[in-house]
Amino acid sequence: MDVVMQYADEYLFDSVYMGISSYTGIPYLERQNPVRVIGSLFVFIMSYIVVFYLGTAGFEYVYIYDKDNMKHPKFLKNQVQMEITTSLKAFPTITVLTIPWIYAEINGYTLLYDDPFKYGIAYLALSAVMFLLFTDFCIYWIHRLLHHPLVYTRFHKLHHKWVVCTPFASHAFDPIDGYLQSLPYHLATLVFPIYKYLYLALFAFVNVWSVMIHDGNYLSNNPIINGAAHHTLHHTRFQYNYGQFTTIFDRLFNSHMRPGPSVYNSSIRKSQANISKETNEIDKMLKVVDATKF
Repeated sequence: MDVVMQYADEYLFDSVYMGISSYTGIPYLERQNPVRVIGSLFVFIMSYIVVFYLGTAGFEYVYIYDKDNMKHPKFLKNQVQMEITTSLKAFPTITVLTIPWIYAEINGYTLLYDDPFKYGIAYLALSAVMFLLFTDFCIYWIHRLLHHPLVYTRFHKLHHKWVVCTPFASHAFDPIDGYLQSLPYHLATLVFPIYKYLYLALFAFVNVWSVMIHDGNYLSNNPIINGAAHHTLHHTRFQYNYGQFTTIFDRLFNSHMRPGPSVYNSSIRKSQANISKETNEIDKMLKVVDATKF
């Protein structure tokens, strides 16, 4: 992120802060000034997440998403608009809460490193696997705890408003919910060394993955990969498939449900009999969930 901000300073923020100084008479803020760094990070992170979200989700919605899903009885009126609005409302709070982590990263308080050969190529590859497994494990437990009755209604219920998802549901969270599930990506930089450019690539990947598991495009039938089919069952069955990338921790902690033909086979999935059965099961599940309170 430090390299990204260097380019952002050179090609944007230097001119912006110089203009502000000239127009207002306020002393020019140098690049290392904490006020400038925090302000620049807010603008950059907000811009990045909005463009990345609308770009990736928009692409998947236009070119990949099966619009027949929108005929499902549980697909809400104006749902796409609501998903986008919910996401955009959450981004400013998530950005503010994320800034301290990015500030630490660009100021050398993490284990990110510059030289890809510092620990060898084998470790470089291994660190990517470690990142995915570490964050998958952490997100599994954060996500599962967000389903606890003490916190579900306040923080996570909003995301389950989207029973039949579109790609735009990927970031349609309560801001605290979204922030908590993003924490492992930053915590990883404090736990083990990772090459900073690999980290940036992985950070982009996890955002794309979040969109993909909400796109209703059931390509992967791999028992280990937690793809869109598995995550669809999480939204329709509620208490299964909490993992982000794999099914490993769902299997270890007894919360795994493997999708069957009613998910993968489009003729079965789209049949009126299956839709009616699924709708009834969802209604029963929602009554139980809504009645479970402490």
